[in-house]
Amino acid sequence: MTLSIKSAAERVRIARHPDRPIVTDYIKAMIKNFFPLAGDRKYADDESIIGGIGFFHDIPVTVIGHRKGRDLDENIKMRFGMPNPEGYRKAERLMLQAEKFARPLITFIDTPGAYPGMEAEERGQAEAIAKSIATMSRLKIPTISVFIGEGGSGGALAIGASSKIIMLENSIYSILSPEGFASILWKDSSKWEEAAEVMKLTSVELQDLGVCDVIVKEPEEGAHADPDFVFSKVEDAIWEELQTLMKDSGENLAKTRYKKLLRIGKK
Repeated sequence: MTLSIKSAAERVRIARHPDRPIVTDYIKAMIKNFFPLAGDRKYADDESIIGGIGFFHDIPVTVIGHRKGRDLDENIKMRFGMPNPEGYRKAERLMLQAEKFARPLITFIDTPGAYPGMEAEERGQAEAIAKSIATMSRLKIPTISVFIGEGGSGGALAIGASSKIIMLENSIYSILSPEGFASILWKDSSKWEEAAEVMKLTSVELQDLGVCDVIVKEPEEGAHADPDFVFSKVEDAIWEELQTLMKDSGENLAKTRYKKLLRIGKK
């Protein structure tokens, strides 16, 4: 597979393109009879995390994903895909439900990071993220995460501690935004393009580091240029990985996933 030659900054721009397909587009394209489930059973429902059950290739699965809006009003409502603690607690609830009923888990990641507001911190943002990571890393079911846009910090990792990581060619995954990195390192967020080049946040760089397992090629302009092509390629990639994972035992899935997480960055 030959990937297009682009700078990290160019890939960041494409990952953030306003017309890029969002999680609901992927669910509509490849999950049949999707039934959304709401609420964390503790505080509220967070619409920036979508979760539910459906059928993937006639197999019952649980799907969880970061949700962005299609216009300004929706994005404000969903905080541009930045979940509150109740979003991650909803995700954790659905993970445990998936394990209880032996359903594979597919997550779609597209977030700048967890919401950093005061109310989120008051309601236990850090704890909610940590518990979600811990729960997901120990699941005895097949787990696959697909990075469809941005993957920012613990906000992404909370639903990304999977057995297999699939990244779209122009998706990104980093400890914080390039703007935040530049602000810390150079006290100047305008140097974000320079930061992106040194952060190792692209799919190819992350594959070299052992973070990403599969890269899905996109059209030259990005996924928004031909969504149906991308949906088809992502579906094929998920199905190929899922067939392999379903042959393994629950105990071995958990052990292998844990070992993989420990090896990240050492490849």
